[in-house]
Amino acid sequence: MLDVLSRYWWAFVVRGIFAILFGIVSFAWPGITVATLIVLFGAYALVDGIFLIIKAIGNWRGREDRWLLLLEGLLGIGIGFLTLAAPGVTALALVFYIAAWSLATGVLEIATAVRLRKEIEGEGWMILSGIASILFALLLMSFPGAGAVGLVWVIAGYAIVFGIILVILGFKLRGTRKVSQPSKS
Repeated sequence: MLDVLSRYWWAFVVRGIFAILFGIVSFAWPGITVATLIVLFGAYALVDGIFLIIKAIGNWRGREDRWLLLLEGLLGIGIGFLTLAAPGVTALALVFYIAAWSLATGVLEIATAVRLRKEIEGEGWMILSGIASILFALLLMSFPGAGAVGLVWVIAGYAIVFGIILVILGFKLRGTRKVSQPSKS
């Protein structure tokens, strides 16, 4: 599992960069309309889901966790398409779409990290990203009536924190790959 994850270390970095860019754009334009937020979130969830599926099928036969990654990727794609297909959805419905996606992502990230704990040091970064996702979901569920601008700021902050954690994890996996490869002497 570690070999496959380290082979696709760049997918974590790309996911993290997209999350950071999404957060920066959201902070830069806090007056963004709900319709634009829906499109941005839908696109992000869709791209994130695609990268997760790429990781899942990268070494299908050799992965025990392939179903977790595939499920997380399909969920992201499903939420992305659902969000993009119904742009007129209310802010309240969007809050619950995002909360459900974030909660599921957090649980699946933690489950993957628990499976990795015997193979890699630093699985705590993946657990931390899962905890951040779950806390974000709980925050959204606790205050569903928050205004659109407040929602933008919360989502932007989450996306930047989640993205930074994924970038760190990606480079940590890259370093692990170099260490685990046999030297060519």
